[in-house]
Amino acid sequence: DAICNFVICNDSSLRSQPIIFNPDFFVEKLRHEKPEVFTELVVSNITRLIDLPGAELAQLMGEEDPKLPGANSTASGFFRSLMSLKRKEKGVVFGSPLTEEGIAQVSQLIEYLHKNLRAEGLFRVPGNSIRQQILKDALNSGTDIDLDSGEFHSNDVATLLKMFLGELPEPLLTHKHFHAHLKIADLTLFDEKGNKTSTPDKERQIEALQLLFLILPAPNRSLLKLLLDLLYQTAKKQDKNKMSAHNLALMFAPHILWPRNVTANDLQENITKLNNGVTFMIKHSQKLFKAPVYIRECARLHYLGSRAHTSKDDLDLLTSSGSKELQPLKSQKRSRLDSCHQEETQQRTEEALKELFLHVHNMPDSAKKKKLIRQFNKHPVALTPGSDVPASPAPRRTRSRSFSGLIKRKVLGTPVILERKSRDSTPEPVRVSKENVQLLQKCGSPAHMSQAKLKSLEGQKEGSCRRMRARLLSKDSSSL
Repeated sequence: DAICNFVICNDSSLRSQPIIFNPDFFVEKLRHEKPEVFTELVVSNITRLIDLPGAELAQLMGEEDPKLPGANSTASGFFRSLMSLKRKEKGVVFGSPLTEEGIAQVSQLIEYLHKNLRAEGLFRVPGNSIRQQILKDALNSGTDIDLDSGEFHSNDVATLLKMFLGELPEPLLTHKHFHAHLKIADLTLFDEKGNKTSTPDKERQIEALQLLFLILPAPNRSLLKLLLDLLYQTAKKQDKNKMSAHNLALMFAPHILWPRNVTANDLQENITKLNNGVTFMIKHSQKLFKAPVYIRECARLHYLGSRAHTSKDDLDLLTSSGSKELQPLKSQKRSRLDSCHQEETQQRTEEALKELFLHVHNMPDSAKKKKLIRQFNKHPVALTPGSDVPASPAPRRTRSRSFSGLIKRKVLGTPVILERKSRDSTPEPVRVSKENVQLLQKCGSPAHMSQAKLKSLEGQKEGSCRRMRARLLSKDSSSL
């Protein structure tokens, strides 16, 4: 599903450089250059997958402030007050809105944890609070830290990473995306009768998350990719660290998905959905940061000035209709190729016949030459050297009427149908039967016979017919 792009570079110094291929190049280009067009394209496809009422859609688009669970609750527990106090103590990295500088500092923690995924109870077992404070101050000051020196334990680093996520002003997946994630968790398959089942529709969930991640703020999306990849690799080592994808989801769902200043009681109806949603993200993290194929194609065609298909349904419809239209198109193309091939073959055949006729025509007179010329005359497509079209076939010979046949028609009473021809039509050659051979020999060939001779010949035939009929009638009367 990759889209290849070729760039011709005339700079010889850059030709030896490795080529970096980014299939989402036009997607990112559209996001940065035309964010409104990009957001409208993505959100229209999200609403195609999940049902978002007007208020929730406005929250997703950022047009309204998100209405979150527990926001109208008057109860202020110890947990909510404590988290609020922690976020008021803003540092350069911890407690501040997410920035590229903060991601650069935190990426040191993620890089270190990738090397230490075998620690049992990683992200579950708390680290030393004193070492964590030292490490936190170092990150806030912006200094580089040598985590490989052995001064810090992997549990210290893992706990500090969760602390950083928990002190962000809003969750990593943002408040305005909260309701969309609840709806994605409800995407299930349908049975043959069109009724919902309890089986999750994984393909639709992946597609919806891909679209939702596309409209995350760039810093949030970058850190989310780093984090989910770390948790994915951690779950692959669960035989050593005893941390499955579900266990990791329980640790990180409150930090990356739960709204701020809420407790588990505020989310008691949806807490299972949220935890299962984070589990799903960890398991399929390697697919979630690729734009859907139709978004790539739409972004690419947007810059090429061509018609774009704006959703997966458009591509499916195009594929289904194209499969039906493909056969007639193929048959038309095949018929055109066949006709061209036949014309080319016929042209070659005519040229070969011309050469052969010229060769025969230039042969010395002999019986073989006459025989070949007769064969050429019999062939319907034989060509003479000076002609460009095949010779027309000889006219079909009409059936000759014998003298005895005329007598039988006269005796039986069948009238003789004489064909009258128009004056403009050419007269057909007179054909005679075997009974008139002697008369024809005396009179000459039919081609040279005059009209008077023809009339006399017809008169002789009519007279003989009358005499024969009189004899037959006389025999019948005598027998009676």
